[in-house]
Amino acid sequence: MLDKFLEGTQMKRPAEKLTPEAELEFDRYDRIFRSSRAYAFVDWDMVTGDFHWRGGLLSYMGYDEKTIADALQASELTAFIYPEDRARLDESFLQLIKNKDHPGYITYRGIKSDGTPMWMEIRLEAERRDDGWVTHLSGLISDISALKAAEDALMINEARHARIIQASNDGLWEWSVANGGRRLFQGRDGRLNWSQRSGGIAFNSRCWEMLGYDGNEELVLKGLTGWRSLMHPDDGLRLDRALIEHMSLKKPFDIEYRIRTKSGSWCWIRARGQASYDEEGKPKLFSGTNIDITELKCAEESVIRAKEDAESANLAKSEFLSSMSHELRTPLNAILGFTQLFELDNTLSAEQQSNIHEIKSAGNHLLDLVGDVLDLARIDAGHVELTFSKVLPSRIIHECVVLLNSQYEQRHLNLELEFNGLESRTIIADENRFKQVLLNLMGNAGKYNKKGGSVKVECSLIDGARMRISVEDSGLGIPAKLQSELFQPFNRLGAENSSVGGTGIGLVITQQLVEQMHGEINFESQEKIGSKFWVDFPFSKSFDSSDVQIKIANSQLMKGYSDIPELTVKGVKRVLYVEDNPSNQKLMEQVLAKYPQIELTVVGLAVQGLFLARSTSPDLIILDVSLPGVTGHEMVEILKSDPLSKHLPVIALSANVLPHDVERGKEAGFDRYLTKPLNIEELISACNDLIT
Repeated sequence: MLDKFLEGTQMKRPAEKLTPEAELEFDRYDRIFRSSRAYAFVDWDMVTGDFHWRGGLLSYMGYDEKTIADALQASELTAFIYPEDRARLDESFLQLIKNKDHPGYITYRGIKSDGTPMWMEIRLEAERRDDGWVTHLSGLISDISALKAAEDALMINEARHARIIQASNDGLWEWSVANGGRRLFQGRDGRLNWSQRSGGIAFNSRCWEMLGYDGNEELVLKGLTGWRSLMHPDDGLRLDRALIEHMSLKKPFDIEYRIRTKSGSWCWIRARGQASYDEEGKPKLFSGTNIDITELKCAEESVIRAKEDAESANLAKSEFLSSMSHELRTPLNAILGFTQLFELDNTLSAEQQSNIHEIKSAGNHLLDLVGDVLDLARIDAGHVELTFSKVLPSRIIHECVVLLNSQYEQRHLNLELEFNGLESRTIIADENRFKQVLLNLMGNAGKYNKKGGSVKVECSLIDGARMRISVEDSGLGIPAKLQSELFQPFNRLGAENSSVGGTGIGLVITQQLVEQMHGEINFESQEKIGSKFWVDFPFSKSFDSSDVQIKIANSQLMKGYSDIPELTVKGVKRVLYVEDNPSNQKLMEQVLAKYPQIELTVVGLAVQGLFLARSTSPDLIILDVSLPGVTGHEMVEILKSDPLSKHLPVIALSANVLPHDVERGKEAGFDRYLTKPLNIEELISACNDLIT
């Protein structure tokens, strides 16, 4: 079909003699046809098959005169058409011929002389006989590359805008203000007269989706009136004034207001917009966005509440210190509690008793540190009291290894110590604080390590004047994006969602202690590979061989052991112990097992304790204060308000030891308030006093 279309490519001057006027007109159009660069004029006689072409389009496409002449002579115009478009072009011509309603517009890609495509458009007019047969097709071929590029750019731009709008999740609205919107501003007390407004407002679906509505509810169909009816009454006047000031005074329109959702809750909206004005300066269109800032407002309110709480510092600080005291004293309860049990066992060998002494010494050391660790005011102010002396890092490292041995064994960690000939070199530091620093770093290396991993502690020389003690682990490492937050207080870098316990202040305290001891701390970490922390301290200027001596006076280890406290109650007495921590449960069982007068029942939940207290009426109840669900305070209040259990004596055994914690316990109804770590003598004394 296309080949037939291309037959006969010359527009010849008519054989008959033309009038002067016709001759001038023919020459004029011939010049126009030949000079047209981006166009071609075509005429196809469908009866004779003659095809006539004029215009500079092929030259515009980069072809020379010979190539054009040869192509026109041989009717090879298909060579100038993109191959993938030839069949489609044939089909389009057929449809044009068959369908008289065809618009006559056909687009295709031409091939420029350099081989690149160029978008073309053919606009043809079909001349038909009465029977519908087409006798002539005449029209214009033009370059529409610029138009197609603009269309493509517009489509890309529209798609980009659509993606941005979709990603932003913002609501869009546009208000058409009829008559410049002047009458809209008339109203009492600065309010807009919405019921008499002219012009309409269009919301996109997202505006209503923020409130829980779809596009079919009656309220949605009311448009601005429906929207206005949902607004908080206290915010309506502010919105009106903001609109007036923007449209009249051209002040920025940026306002936050509350609006009722479909569920009945309040949603905070931040509305921002910009009006456009006519030639007289009157507003005609007002367009803007709605952003749901409910979560942000809730966060702001939380910050405000937190600030108010912080300003009442004593209570806030006390509550926090109470919580932290509980976290630290709970594990110490097991350490020192079981140590007391072993102290009561006179069958232990001297070596075993020595080991028990080391455990007790370490536990008491940690207990002594609790007060300082929890005194955040002193830590933040850097007012921790330090006593500087010559400290032997190799000895402190070995002491830390002993303290952490059970933790490492439990996780099957491989520990490597490398002193690099520095075993006898001392540094200047506070010995207890330096030990606290190493315990924290080595403890973290074990706690955040993978099971079966490795820990390497190494001493090395830095700048000839400092010792570096590094602790390297094979744990999961710290993601690069979180490393800048490592030394922020209470930030556990996501570990708060794991089974690994902690408070998020250990490294902060470590950093402050190191800096107050004139040392430096730093780290490097790779995710899924591990972390390496190190501290640098100056060497002491003098060396004394006594620094390396580790003195253990075995003869002194056994002093301080006491006999088992006496329980004076007569007969078998039933004791109910409510505690959710397995170690604490086991400790209490072993302590009271030494007293045949006691029949102990242990449960882990408050609800179980309440049931047994009411149903069995034990002689004594011992409660942990920080129980899951119903707390110990709530449980004792329930017990004391119930006629069936109000006469039962109740002892609190808590890791919350601050004065206000004790006072709160007494107010709740506890008959005795004991603190962890458990002191066996205090417990038995309380039993003697309370069990009748």
